[in-house]
Amino acid sequence: MKTHRAILAVTLALCLGTPAFAADCYADYKAKQDNPLRLQYGVVELPQAACGDAQAAAAHLAPRLSADGWTLLQIEGTFGPEGLASRRAHAGQSFLRY
Repeated sequence: MKTHRAILAVTLALCLGTPAFAADCYADYKAKQDNPLRLQYGVVELPQAACGDAQAAAAHLAPRLSADGWTLLQIEGTFGPEGLASRRAHAGQSFLRY
């Protein structure tokens, strides 16, 4: 009986720790700095709560950019891992930086 409970506890812990429905979610964005004007295109990983919602993605990203002196201009879009490779070269150093 104790073995069954132990197996159940381990199984439950594994299921809760790695939800099967969770998928990677990313957004591409444009940001700027003033004095001198600098523009940035980047890619950021998003929490599931912000996936597919540009406003939620902006709320997640804007404070992170602001901490480094950047102002978020816009979220270009959200996408899954299949869109990473095509955006990597364009994002340069801002690929998954924030």
